[in-house]
Amino acid sequence: MTDLLTAARAEALFSSDLVTGSEPTRTEIASAIRQAIRRHGGSLGCAGTLARAHGERPEIAVPRMRWALSQVRTAYPRRPV
Repeated sequence: MTDLLTAARAEALFSSDLVTGSEPTRTEIASAIRQAIRRHGGSLGCAGTLARAHGERPEIAVPRMRWALSQVRTAYPRRPV
């Protein structure tokens, strides 16, 4: 299951300028997330961008979100509780 912080980070990365399929560093991911959040007016704006993309181009949005989640999970691994 994806926690809320991971989901928000992935939505922001989805909304970023990074290329789907790329293997950015953790620093590049963090920078892209910050820039996307600023550009879209916060995490809700990033979520809106994701929703719009799923409605307009699901064949592109689905693989991009899978990529974004994978990158976020690699860059920010969950710590056991």
